[in-house]
Amino acid sequence: MLPEVVPRDRLPRPRRALFRRGVPAPLGAGARISAPTTTFHAANEERRAIHRFRLLLQPGRTATVDKTVALHTSRDPAIADPLGAAVHRATHAPDFEALAASHRTAWQHLWNKCELAVAGEAGDILRLHLFHLLQTLSPNSAELDVGVPARGLHGEAYRGHVFWDELFVLPYLNLHFPDVARALLAYRHRRLGAAREAARVHGRAEAMYPWQSGSDGREETQEMHLNPRSGRWLPDHSRLQHHVGSAVAYNIWRYWEATGDAAFVHTKGAEMLVEIARFWADSARYDDGLGRYRIRGVVGPDEYHDAYPDAKEPGLDDNAYTNVTAAWTLARALQLLRDMSEPCRRELTERTGLADDDLSRWEDVSRKLYVPFHAGVISQFEGYADLAELDWDRYRARYPDIRRLDRILEAEGDSVNRYQASKQADALMLGYLFSPGELRSLLARLGHRLDDETWQRTVDYYLRRTSHGSTLSGLVHGWVLARARRAGTWPFAQEALKGDVADVQGGTTGEGIHLGAMAGTLDLVQRGLTGMETRGGALWLDPVPLPELSEYGFTLHYRGHWGVRLQMRPGRLHIAVPASDRAPIEIELPGRTVSVAPGESCELTLPGHPPQSGAR
Repeated sequence: MLPEVVPRDRLPRPRRALFRRGVPAPLGAGARISAPTTTFHAANEERRAIHRFRLLLQPGRTATVDKTVALHTSRDPAIADPLGAAVHRATHAPDFEALAASHRTAWQHLWNKCELAVAGEAGDILRLHLFHLLQTLSPNSAELDVGVPARGLHGEAYRGHVFWDELFVLPYLNLHFPDVARALLAYRHRRLGAAREAARVHGRAEAMYPWQSGSDGREETQEMHLNPRSGRWLPDHSRLQHHVGSAVAYNIWRYWEATGDAAFVHTKGAEMLVEIARFWADSARYDDGLGRYRIRGVVGPDEYHDAYPDAKEPGLDDNAYTNVTAAWTLARALQLLRDMSEPCRRELTERTGLADDDLSRWEDVSRKLYVPFHAGVISQFEGYADLAELDWDRYRARYPDIRRLDRILEAEGDSVNRYQASKQADALMLGYLFSPGELRSLLARLGHRLDDETWQRTVDYYLRRTSHGSTLSGLVHGWVLARARRAGTWPFAQEALKGDVADVQGGTTGEGIHLGAMAGTLDLVQRGLTGMETRGGALWLDPVPLPELSEYGFTLHYRGHWGVRLQMRPGRLHIAVPASDRAPIEIELPGRTVSVAPGESCELTLPGHPPQSGAR
C-alpha cells in the first residue's frame, strides 16, 4: 500500500525554511531564505505519491529543495499511530546538515566494523559489494522481521523471495555483525511452523524449508517459467531443491562456532536443527541391494538437471551434495544434543517430541547415506555418468555466450537433462562449505576415502562440464580452486567480482544485484584465501598464496573481541587484538598454535617461508 501524503494544512508550521536559493558565491551562496514565489501541491495517484513544486527562478540562480521524509509502519515498535509518528518525526527533524552528519556517522560506524584493505580495482569492487550488503542487512535491520532477499533491495527479480542465499551471506556477517546473523536465523525460526506444514503436506516428518520462501514462510516457487529464446512456457521443478534445509542448518552451526552464542543455539537454533534432521532421516529410504540409505526425487544446486532423460516424473536420485549435507546435518544435530545441558535437552525433546529411536536412526542414516561415484570422481547424482557428453566446442563456436545452455538447448528442441552439463557448482559446492580436512572426515564417516587425488579429479571433471549460468558459479569455483591450491583461481574470482559491475550474465543486474555473490566475494577474502575456520574455540588459519592478491587486510568480530585486525603479506600474517578484558585468542596454524592476548599483536611467518626478523 502506498504511504498517505499528508495535506499541507495538517502539518504544523515548519520551524525552518523549506528552500535554499543558491546565488553566486560572492553574493552568499547557500543562504537559507524564504521562497514566496514557490507553490506546492501534494497528491496521491495510482501507484505513487507526488509532491509538485513550482518555482520562479531568475537567470543565473539555482534553488535547492530540502525534503525530509519519515516512514513508519504499524510493525514499528513504540508507536501507536504510524501516520502521526511520521508527521511528528518529519516536523521535528533537525536541519539538512545535522541529518547528513548523522548519516555520515552511522555509515562510518558500519565501515569501521567491516574495515577492508584490498588494493586496486578488486578493492574498489569489494567496497561496492560491501555497500550493497550493508544497505540490505545491517544493525538497522536486526530488529526487523526480514530475511535475505536474493536481489537485495535493489530490484524486482524473484519478487523479494528468500532462497538459500544466506548460505553465502551469514558466514561474513557472523564475523562482523553477529546480532544481524542471529536475527536472520530467528527469521527462519519464526517460519518453522510453515516448514513443518510443508513437510506434512508432502508426507514427510517435521521441517521442509521452501526453495522460494514468501513473507510467511510458504513455498512460493513458480510452477512455470518462460524461455525467452523459444517463447515457450516450461514446467519449473526447482522447488525440489530440499537442500535449502541443510543451508539453514549449516548457518546455525557456523554461527555457533563463530560466536559461542549458546543462548540462541541451544534453544531456537537447536529446535530448527533437530526438525531439519528429522526431515532428512524420514526422507532417507534403505536400499537392501546397496546396503545404503537413499534420498530420491530431489534437485541439487545445478538447476539444469531436474529429471532423468525422458522420465515422466521430475527429480533425481542421490544428489551427492544433498546426501552429504543431509548426513552432516544429522551428525551435527547429534553432536549438539550431546553438548547441551540436561535441562535444555529435556525442554527440547518435550517441545519436539524427540525420542531415543530418532537418535539411533540419525546415527545410522548419517553413516550410511549413499554417495555415488564414477570414474574415480564423486557423481553429481546417481546416473550422471550415463548421460551423453556435450560437444562444448561446437556450442561455444555457435553461440557467443552459453551460460544459459538450458535455454539454448530447449530452443533447439533438445534438453540439457540429456547431457553432462551443469549450470553451476553442485558436487563442488561441498568444497565451498567444508574445508579439505572436514570434507575428508565427513566422507570417511560415510565410508569413503576422499584423498587429494580423488578430489582433484572431481574438480577437473566438473570444471570441464560447467557453463557458469549463475553468478554464484565463479565465486564457488574460485573458492574451491584456492582451497585446493590450484592455478586458475583468479579468473573465477574476477568473474565473481564483476558479476554485477559488468552485468556478466547479460541483463540480469537490471533486475537487482546478486546479494549472495556480492557477500561471497567479501567472504572469499575473509575466509577463502585465509583458510579461516572458527571451531573448537579457536581461529584456524591456513592462508592460500594468490599472486594477484598477495596483500590484503580486514577487521573482524570474534567471540566478543571487536576490531581484531588481520593483515596478510607474502609469507607473513600480522594479527592485532584490541585491548579488552576478554580471554586471549587462540590462533591455529598448520603445525603450531599461537595465543594472542588483548592489547597485543604478533607477526607470524607462514609455513614454507623463511622466518622474518621479529616474526614468530
